[in-house]
Amino acid sequence: MKIWSSLLVVIILTSLAWIGLDGLHLTTLFGIIIPYTALVAFIAGFVWRVVGWGKSPVPFCIPTTCGQQQSLPWIKQNKIDNPSTTWGVVGRMILEIMLFRSLFRNTKTEKVEDNLAFGSAQWLWFGALVFHWSMLIIVIRHLRFFLNPVPGVIKQLEALDSFLQVGIPLLYITDMLFLLALTYLFLRRVLIPQIKYISIAADYYPLFLLMGIAITGILMRYFLKVDLLEVKELTMGLVCLQPVVSADIGAIFYIHLFLVSSLVAYFPWSKLMHAGGIFMSPTRNLANNSRMVRYINPWNYEVKTHTYSEYEEEFRDKMRKAGLPLEKE
Repeated sequence: MKIWSSLLVVIILTSLAWIGLDGLHLTTLFGIIIPYTALVAFIAGFVWRVVGWGKSPVPFCIPTTCGQQQSLPWIKQNKIDNPSTTWGVVGRMILEIMLFRSLFRNTKTEKVEDNLAFGSAQWLWFGALVFHWSMLIIVIRHLRFFLNPVPGVIKQLEALDSFLQVGIPLLYITDMLFLLALTYLFLRRVLIPQIKYISIAADYYPLFLLMGIAITGILMRYFLKVDLLEVKELTMGLVCLQPVVSADIGAIFYIHLFLVSSLVAYFPWSKLMHAGGIFMSPTRNLANNSRMVRYINPWNYEVKTHTYSEYEEEFRDKMRKAGLPLEKE
């Protein structure tokens, strides 16, 4: 039910866009109102989540480490896995964000003939890396619809992405890699019993939504043609706050745009928000300097103590009668 309910939601969203465009001709709703609403929801939600995380106090030094901490001068420190300076944290964060270093070092544990066996689990790292980098390149490529003139960097990136020159129009490598990576991440959740057991609908829904975006985008580029000049005019109008919609673009474009808007609006309230949360995680963004800096919990209340001398003063007579030794007679 978790899988089918998530898939059903994406099918309903696609059907709503198709009916709204082909049946009711609601181009203004799907071309202007919904994209603007989704963008506002994204910005407001993103800021609200980040500010909430930023206001959370971090009184303890809790970075996740797996190397030698800074200690005596003759003991070599692991400055990336166990950084004690700001620059060490920056280097660790760059490797974490750009290359998923901690995921690369992930291992799996299995029981083999009554013994525990530890093995590599780097297929997940590779699939996640392909997915995220492909998505980043696709997003950057799409900036050509929102910029005029188009920067040369984006043109060079497009040329590099289609250097195989397969077919007309040119086949983008990241389009295929993105869809393959999504398929792998979905099959992993379905075929591995342990992962399937802990997966919920919120894990499947983004995968199906991203698949819908990828499939409609591929259909629009290679099979169902749309008027790119009209698309450019619409996107530039949205950027300049002077949108002009056209029914001649094609329903497939508005379905694609509606699914993208749904993803953008859903993003801050979902697990996808780890894209912003990684920067706010104290297990990653803190230096492990607990031997040099004392961390004090700011909300600890003052505890009233009862010293032994005060205890003896209070119970002196009783202690004397019981024959207990006294520091003061």
